[in-house]
Amino acid sequence: MPTLEFKGKQIIYAHHLTVPVRALDTHPAKSFPPQKSPPELDGNLIIHGDNLHALKALLPRYAGRVHCIYIDPPYNTGNEKWIYNDNVNSPQMRDWLKGKNPVDGEDLERHDKWLCMMWPRLHLLRELLAEDGVIFVSIDDNELRRLHMVMDEVFEERNFIANLVWQNKEGGGKSDSKFFRIKHEYILCYAKNAPDAAIASVGIKDADRYTRSDEYEKERGKHQLIKLDSASIQYSKSLDYPIKSPDGTNIFPAKRKGKNACWRWSRDKLQWGIRNGFVVIRKNKKGEWSVYTKQYLNCDSDGNLKPRRLQPLGVIDEFSTTQSSRAIEELFGKAVFKYSKPSELVAYFLERHPNKDAIILDSFAGSGTTAHAALALNKSDGGNRKFILVECEDYADKVTAERVRLAIKTGLGGRFTYCTLGKEIDAEKMLTGENLPDYETLARHLVWLNTGDSPKTITQRKDGFFYETNSRLYHLIYEPNLEFLRSADSALDGDRADRIAKKVAEKGKPAVVFAAAKYVGQKELTKMNITFAALPFAVEGVV
Repeated sequence: MPTLEFKGKQIIYAHHLTVPVRALDTHPAKSFPPQKSPPELDGNLIIHGDNLHALKALLPRYAGRVHCIYIDPPYNTGNEKWIYNDNVNSPQMRDWLKGKNPVDGEDLERHDKWLCMMWPRLHLLRELLAEDGVIFVSIDDNELRRLHMVMDEVFEERNFIANLVWQNKEGGGKSDSKFFRIKHEYILCYAKNAPDAAIASVGIKDADRYTRSDEYEKERGKHQLIKLDSASIQYSKSLDYPIKSPDGTNIFPAKRKGKNACWRWSRDKLQWGIRNGFVVIRKNKKGEWSVYTKQYLNCDSDGNLKPRRLQPLGVIDEFSTTQSSRAIEELFGKAVFKYSKPSELVAYFLERHPNKDAIILDSFAGSGTTAHAALALNKSDGGNRKFILVECEDYADKVTAERVRLAIKTGLGGRFTYCTLGKEIDAEKMLTGENLPDYETLARHLVWLNTGDSPKTITQRKDGFFYETNSRLYHLIYEPNLEFLRSADSALDGDRADRIAKKVAEKGKPAVVFAAAKYVGQKELTKMNITFAALPFAVEGVV
């Protein structure tokens, strides 16, 4: 597959792997509704901070769990003057960037810098996507070609779904372009894994809308006749019963090659089929009575109309930026944000994923459109979608979060936790006590680091047991204070080892124990099928 080369690619190629994992600090007063106690992190989140670090911070909790991602990154028009500074640990990169920020139209290497910014973020977004997840990325002509190629490389070309066109301007007004009047942008859509991608479409028709009318008959489509008796399904005595033929004789399921057969439908369902025209009884070529069911083109085996999904158009002309600006002005009472996307447009993308309990992520949150769209969708269809927004700019509270607060107050309902990026999980800083993460944060980090999993819940149990995979048990003996970590209580001693060994024997799988010290030799622990991993050094390596 062709790949895209750009300046800095070799330096930032694996940068997403070196970004430190940080904790998320909650702010009860800025959350909605405001709370006195620390809010939970398993609901709606608005995170103020660098989105590269925020995405890495989300991995221990949300890796492989996000169903739908929508992002609206800088279009790199040359007029935005965005700043690229990912603190890449490379003298060449620092020298390149020195004195060349913000990125503007005079910067001849602005496309390279934009790609350097997008590359690690796209990698982390892919890690966060569920197997049936999809990502939508808004863009215009300035970076469409390069974005398409870099998405092909990160998400793989086989996972490309569509390049959608959005007519973003109303009427025949002015255009910023020099030659043709451009009134559209693009949205690239990719899946995490195309065969598993959950992409729904519009136009679903429900069989309950119809009666036994000509309209319903038409909706059924053409039909074929299928024999009701079968020797291929598992024999059931309750399905082996006589059916009356038109001349009054009994019809029984026909045996095939001496093998007992039965009907595919129960007695009650048979009566339903006769009443509603789904059963045909007639003689076959041999003059024997046979029972058939009508299998309509647009019906399932139970005779219910299949949901008919009409493919949505690849050109979207229903929503405009004017519409979006007007909506935000009405919400705030004044203009507070330029160039936001209409919430209806984002909702159109979000509802393409049929899971009404989907986790939705937007790491270029801007004015908070994605959260507004998710709340509106939940209100309209009774869903329970959760959103995660990330915004690095100073307006994260006054605009992004405030828009969501106002949207909730208008009747959409919902709540969210406001967060900032906490200290990084670092072995040296843990040694000095400068940064000791709470139990759950550390446990999640250790699970994600060693398994790639992101558990929905972490619960500390007896002897530090907190997580189990198909092949291992995980224990963490830890409290976030130096006094405990320097005491004998933090060690894996003989009593604890014996108790853990019993659990190992019961479960038939080995255990990993994270602790600050051990009072049992590794030779003895090996006999017990226990691996000891020393804290804090275990936070930086796989056991």
